[in-house]
Amino acid sequence: MNKLVLSALCVFFIMFSCKNTPENTTENTKDQNHKVTEKDITKIKYADYLLDEKAQIYAAEWAEYIQIKEVIANLKKADLSFFLENKEVVNNTLTDFKKNIPEPLNAASITARINAFETKFLKLESLYNLQSTSKAELLAVIKDVFIAFSNLNLQINKKIEFDNQDIIKP
Repeated sequence: MNKLVLSALCVFFIMFSCKNTPENTTENTKDQNHKVTEKDITKIKYADYLLDEKAQIYAAEWAEYIQIKEVIANLKKADLSFFLENKEVVNNTLTDFKKNIPEPLNAASITARINAFETKFLKLESLYNLQSTSKAELLAVIKDVFIAFSNLNLQINKKIEFDNQDIIKP
């Protein structure tokens, strides 16, 4: 009887003294799955609209637009460091971006596109700072940010083109 109890205690001791290595490997694979590469981003398909020459004149004076454009360029290189625990800077940048729109571009259609871009931008910032976000979710939100910025550029181009039309009324 003593041998049976002693054997059971030994088995019990051995089972609980073993190191649990599978938990560590799941954390490592989660970190690797969360890592977005430039190759992953180049696979994203969307219509990328750039500013026309006339629109670039107004955008050159818009410091916040230039800063956002640089963030988007870094995002295309898989550099997400701007979003890493930087909530105050992100919010200040977006607030200034909406507040300091050049007068020729200050229209409801452009403000609506800026609001849509802001929503996608903040969603990316919050998802990037979550540990439970998968790589596929992150890539989908990055695509949404690219599309929102591209649509903003398209709307700026349309506004400038419409303002430059000379319609002769009879």
